[in-house]
Amino acid sequence: MSLISQDIVRAGQILSSGDLVAIPTETVYGLAGNALDPLAVAKIFEAKNRPFFDPLIVHIGDVSQLHLFTTSVSEKAKKLMAEFWPGPLTLLFNKSTLIPDIVTSGLEKVAIRMPNHPMTLKLLQSLPFPLAAPSANPFGYVSPTKAAHVESHLGHVVPMILDGGPCGVGVESTIVDVGSFPVKILRLGGITVEQIEECLNEKVDIQISSSKPSAPGMLESHYAPRKPMFWHGDTSLVNNDAKTGYLSFEGNLSGDILFELSSKGDLTEAAARLFQGMRWLDEQDIDRIEVKRLPELGLGRAMNDRLNRACRS
Repeated sequence: MSLISQDIVRAGQILSSGDLVAIPTETVYGLAGNALDPLAVAKIFEAKNRPFFDPLIVHIGDVSQLHLFTTSVSEKAKKLMAEFWPGPLTLLFNKSTLIPDIVTSGLEKVAIRMPNHPMTLKLLQSLPFPLAAPSANPFGYVSPTKAAHVESHLGHVVPMILDGGPCGVGVESTIVDVGSFPVKILRLGGITVEQIEECLNEKVDIQISSSKPSAPGMLESHYAPRKPMFWHGDTSLVNNDAKTGYLSFEGNLSGDILFELSSKGDLTEAAARLFQGMRWLDEQDIDRIEVKRLPELGLGRAMNDRLNRACRS
């Protein structure tokens, strides 16, 4: 079972080793891993049994870190940060190359917030990397607001739960896209629509749907490469004249232009490399990409779901 502790130093050591720690925030407890380490991020999806790749929120401990993980910060974003950070507000930014694709589900925007919890802020400020942290519960369960809630569902897979007491807000952060016109609220949460409109002195749109940036993987087709991608063996789509690149797992495909997700059959490694492989093949001198289904278990199910959304039929 998980170690439940208030030892911030120990939590930092576990996170620095590439493992996961459940952390308290003012909203709910989060399942945190090094946001710059694709393998650590893949462990988050695995622990939550997330059915497909949804982007994760990146948590920082100081506004000065933003320039490392974003390409620009608008004046509207600065206004909202000055008013509501630290706090239950997540903003979308164009991401820098430091943020791995697995964090953003292949999208060019990254969701970032600064949590308002003294223990987690101290932890974040002690680390040389930000933390990716969705709610610390199996997918589909109620979000946890106490350490005991995390232990009851994830205690067998998370090495440590940083116990910061009950969460004060208890609902997730509000997600805002300040890069759109008008500004769009994409998830309702701890900061109200009225507060945001008052801060910006303008009306905003509310655009809540199954494709909200907290879960854009719910789109029917999401992160499809520019090159057409097909399931290997679909005889109705065979083109013998096409130059083909292959996305392989444990040697299940071969060819001159090949990206191996994991030669040893490690699904966590494959998940961490999936978007990298799709992007790499997209940049090659080929006409099409082929891939075979991965084992239908654990992260294999998640990857098959993502690939199914990328493949053409």
